[in-house]
Amino acid sequence: MNYTLNQLKIFLKIAELKSITKASESLHLTQPAVSIQLKNFQDQFDIPLTEVIGRQLYVTPYGEEIAKAAEKILLEVENMKYKSLAFKGKLAGQLTIAVVSTGKYVMPFYLAPFLSKHNGVNLFMDVTNRYQVLEALERNEVDFALVSVLPENLQVEKRTFIDNKLFLFGSPSLIKSVPIKGQIIPENLPLIYREEGSATRQAMEKFISQNKIPVTKKIQLTSNEAVKQAVLAGLGYSIMPIIGLENEIKNNQIQIVPIQKLPIVTSWNLIWLKGKKFSPAAVAYLDFLTKHIESINEANFSWLSTY
Repeated sequence: MNYTLNQLKIFLKIAELKSITKASESLHLTQPAVSIQLKNFQDQFDIPLTEVIGRQLYVTPYGEEIAKAAEKILLEVENMKYKSLAFKGKLAGQLTIAVVSTGKYVMPFYLAPFLSKHNGVNLFMDVTNRYQVLEALERNEVDFALVSVLPENLQVEKRTFIDNKLFLFGSPSLIKSVPIKGQIIPENLPLIYREEGSATRQAMEKFISQNKIPVTKKIQLTSNEAVKQAVLAGLGYSIMPIIGLENEIKNNQIQIVPIQKLPIVTSWNLIWLKGKKFSPAAVAYLDFLTKHIESINEANFSWLSTY
């Protein structure tokens, strides 16, 4: 057999996505280039690796076994690079972290000083919704996850970073035209929600339910950034984490609306599965956090204590 590492990489992506088109998009290659590499790879085996039924591509049982072998080979090739750096006395490896969408305003500050010190460590950080973050953690696909609400069904350990404070926010123009009087949110006022499964959405719904606040009109958006832009535009009020809003508050583009029983306060936590076997890079990162969390908080998040 005379397959190349590139062919292994392409076949593994096809096996993962079950689509030549999606594989080509993911690898930033043309569809004909991927098809040619798949054919050249297939020509080295007597048993079919894939089959097309109707217009759907399927990976055969034999193809699944080859994909598993390809994954191991590519992992060992990657490890060779890290071992070379380790032999030179440099920390090497990969950190994999799943981060809930609002956590993108938090996690980079805890990574930058570590990665600048250890340039042999590669980072893969997936920013997505809470459900997918916890699913990746449960499947042991990542070293760490950043969440603001700890999972109830997983045994995890944690490092706590900073408080996560949720306030009611509105634009100055909306607050002026549709004011909130006392502690009552007007019934005809649009409330802007995150998508189902979001920890922010859960906290907002719990607050509304516990305080028996009637909601007759709601807007649902699928990211914290989209909610922020909608509030800035005056589409409605929303209960949002203050993290990520520092500049908008300072520039008076968005305002906190004082209301009883707010803010809701949780914590940003870096979590990992209990009993997780870490790579040297992950062990070094936890040691780094133990020593530097407080200085990172002081340098980047001291402004939160004023709210």
